[in-house]
Amino acid sequence: MCYQNRTTAKATDNRATRPVLILSRPQGNLNVMPIEPRSRARLVPELLVSDIAISLRFWCGILGFAIKYDRPEEGFAYLELAGAEVMLEQRAPVRTEREAAWETGPMERPFGRGINLEIQVDDLTWHTAHLESAGVALRLGPEEKWYRIGYNETGARQLLVQDPDGYLIRLQQTIGMRPAM
Repeated sequence: MCYQNRTTAKATDNRATRPVLILSRPQGNLNVMPIEPRSRARLVPELLVSDIAISLRFWCGILGFAIKYDRPEEGFAYLELAGAEVMLEQRAPVRTEREAAWETGPMERPFGRGINLEIQVDDLTWHTAHLESAGVALRLGPEEKWYRIGYNETGARQLLVQDPDGYLIRLQQTIGMRPAM
């Protein structure tokens, strides 16, 4: 199950009260751990998606993200996986002028052309097996790649996969550092 964290304030008097964490389990087999509330990352992409339910099955059920909080009435979910955070919002079929302001051009699949979202994972082997068992095609890898950073290289095992709307996701596991060759 994918645990949803919902923070609510219980107001019994005029004094401020601490938020109370309420865990609920949505429908479906979304195998994810509960998350403690904490501050947000400084950069969090928000992806417009065609169908929030399908996207949540992929992001939570296959990639392993957890819902930190959501607004189902708006088709919105804030997800987290070991410090990596992303927001998903279902694109409204009829948009208000304000909603249209967030789209800089036509929304045609694959969404997110020209960008890949790198997500650090602890066990790429597990993710690879989980993607393959779910029937998700890998676009690349898994592969070992070394990237130069100054006088050193950092090694990574990585793969590329697309989410249901075509956003390109790079799952990457760090394997070490070495002097640049």
